[in-house]
Amino acid sequence: MLLENVNAFLQNEGFKKVDIHIENEKIVDIVENTSPKDAEYNAIPGLCDIHFHGAMNHDFCDGNLEGLNKIGEFEAKNGVLLMAPATMTFDEERLNKIVDVANEYKNTIGKSQLVGINMEGPFISPQKIGAQNPKYIKEADIEMFLRLQNRAQGKFKIVDVAPEEKNAINFIKECSKDVRISIAHTCADYETAIKAFDNGASHITHIYNAMPGIHHRNPGPIIAAYEKNAEVELIADGLHVHPAVVRFTFDMFNEDKVILISDSMMACGLPDGEYELGAQLVTVKNSKATLTRDDSVLAGSVTNLYECMRRAIVEMKVQPEKAIKAATINPVKSIGLEKDFGSIEVGKYANIILTDSKYNLKKVLQKGNFL
Repeated sequence: MLLENVNAFLQNEGFKKVDIHIENEKIVDIVENTSPKDAEYNAIPGLCDIHFHGAMNHDFCDGNLEGLNKIGEFEAKNGVLLMAPATMTFDEERLNKIVDVANEYKNTIGKSQLVGINMEGPFISPQKIGAQNPKYIKEADIEMFLRLQNRAQGKFKIVDVAPEEKNAINFIKECSKDVRISIAHTCADYETAIKAFDNGASHITHIYNAMPGIHHRNPGPIIAAYEKNAEVELIADGLHVHPAVVRFTFDMFNEDKVILISDSMMACGLPDGEYELGAQLVTVKNSKATLTRDDSVLAGSVTNLYECMRRAIVEMKVQPEKAIKAATINPVKSIGLEKDFGSIEVGKYANIILTDSKYNLKKVLQKGNFL
């Protein structure tokens, strides 16, 4: 296959007018196109969402294979070709069921490839639960995590921990050898967050949300993450984080460390209405998801990752190169798959999205196959 005369986003080169040659699912050559004709499409790498919960009235935590297949189809259609869906705060029995279904999922063309699981709970602070279910919160438990990781055949790539809670620092020290530890749903002060990073944490979950903000006398976990050059997840749906703060985050943090996530829930792709997240009722009104019992609490987003990236570029005026990296190579590196995915390079899988000049999605190519 030949993708001819596309304006491709290339690693370390930015946008360049090229022809991309594809054979046996992979990119085999990239040649500069010198014709005077303008490129019809932008070509960017397939996206990777390492933190989301569901779409199309299905939730990853339903533990239902048919539902997970529907989620995978929706994500792929919207340019998210790699996914690491997130669990909510549940007990081990429910998490086992979720893991078993993830193990059954088949990575086939037309569905997003499941490349990991993000364990958002239950090792979080009861004071910063957000839309998590307080009933199942517990202290960090190494043995429980190892049992789950073994059952999941190593699929857990990220585990959230509130480092101020009992046993958390020891958990971070021991488990960071096997999985990426993310500071999340936390009341941690600056000193505690620094201690967590020094002991092996390297990631921060949906920055600004469910954690202390920046204060000039109490800098908190956000400044600690900046100083320790941690990866930071950012939701650019326009509701979780103000556009000015989205721009600030891209300017403040190393551009290789910002990771766009959708944090989408089952209402993604559907109209306003009543839904669920983590066995709790959620009301979606004017595309804003909140807990039905408390409409001051955001309950995930209803925006897919591609739309978050597009909004960051077009509406929030983030540099396209930074936003694209944050939705492609940065999350891919975070879960260790950069050898095969995340950028348009010879030798990597031909996961490529074609857009117009305003970043409207036009075509999706998965391993050399148009969807």
